[in-house]
Amino acid sequence: MAIIEVNGLRKAYGGRPAVDGVSFSVEAGEIFGILGPNGAGKTTTVECVEGLRIPDAGTVRVAGLDPVADHDRVTRLLGAQLQESELQPKITVAEALELYSALYPSPADWRALAGRLGLHTSYATRYTKLSGGQKQRLSIALALVGNPQVVVLDELTTGLDPRARRDTWKLIEDVRDSGVTVLLVTHFMEEARRLCDRVAVIDKGEVVALDTPSGLIRRADGGTVISFTPSRPLDDTELDTLPGASGVERKDGRIVIHGTDETVNAVISLLARLRVTAHQLRVSEATLDDAYLDLTEQAA
Repeated sequence: MAIIEVNGLRKAYGGRPAVDGVSFSVEAGEIFGILGPNGAGKTTTVECVEGLRIPDAGTVRVAGLDPVADHDRVTRLLGAQLQESELQPKITVAEALELYSALYPSPADWRALAGRLGLHTSYATRYTKLSGGQKQRLSIALALVGNPQVVVLDELTTGLDPRARRDTWKLIEDVRDSGVTVLLVTHFMEEARRLCDRVAVIDKGEVVALDTPSGLIRRADGGTVISFTPSRPLDDTELDTLPGASGVERKDGRIVIHGTDETVNAVISLLARLRVTAHQLRVSEATLDDAYLDLTEQAA
């Protein structure tokens, strides 16, 4: 069952479209990722989902509610960590968490949440004295303190060190496992691959692909790369007809073939039939970075 539905969303600034017909749905209990270059329309899209911006056209529904017309009800079930946010300079971590938890009828235990995010040693620290990473962790905690059904996380781990980033990933997985739906905007491909059940790639205000991370990787041009040095020269005609091969290169005596899993089996069969030994045989798979670059370059 879809808990977020976006259909034909359009939003322009000064006559220039930032979001141009975006459509997707997010199933209850999944982590749904939004990827795209800077200025692609990602943040505008999620701000429309949060009810922070009014769409020019199209519809947005969160649990069947309009984030603008039913704003008060939506804010009760949706938590948000914004890409950029500020609190009062002199408010302490504990004061901010206690204040925000008081806004909800059934808040989470903010002390336990702060402990999970490494904020328990900073209760008395004023907001203006927090590091960039600490501010980011506090922002995540404030998004989760209301026990939301849906949480929107925009650039979740920006400013966090690698250990804090992985700890935060584990927290988000735990949040999803507790039944909370997560809408995640990110630039980190590893983060999207690790966390997301499905991913929408947005470029120039349009959805250019929507699939699982592994499905997007399979779309990458030359998703599997086979490279080896043959024990004797091979005829190009033998290589060009390999099933699934999208390109063959020769580099300093090595042969590099871009193809699919089917191509790997075909190469092995060909070499066995020709009695050619493949020295330093390497098989590598495309990554989500490769798929992302392919998709955004195609849209350019």
